[in-house]
Amino acid sequence: MPHTSPTAAPSTTLNSSAESSVYFDGQFWVLVLTITSGGRVYAARQVLGALPSDAELYAWLLAHGGQLIDTALAGPGVQSASRGGAQRVNPKRAARQAAKQAALHAPSTASQEALARAREERGAARSHASAAERKRLQRERYEQRRERAKRRHRGH
Repeated sequence: MPHTSPTAAPSTTLNSSAESSVYFDGQFWVLVLTITSGGRVYAARQVLGALPSDAELYAWLLAHGGQLIDTALAGPGVQSASRGGAQRVNPKRAARQAAKQAALHAPSTASQEALARAREERGAARSHASAAERKRLQRERYEQRRERAKRRHRGH
């Protein structure tokens, strides 16, 4: 008779998929990683520079893929536009769809939206940080002026 722990967590299945696209943006080759998980789309963008060979891209993904995934999942996700049903797909149809996606070079609009939202959040955080730094410096200068004025009034 198998023993089951009453505190064991119920098993949950999480449908996730990831795809990457390499495209030329006019100046550099860019890798876009799109992760679809839990009905949301997350994306991360990495500028590669010169056109990488398949072996170079594979080696880069092995070395830095985890960081790229963490970057994608740390950003804000957008609601997936695809239908929510988790129906079983015919393997031949899935292979055709994968080949069709491989032929496309442009990242999905959902991944572009996720990247734009992440960029906006980084910009907002940077502006808040710079405003706080400005206020701190302004307060510091004010305190220095007050200290100098006190020293002058003491007659030193």
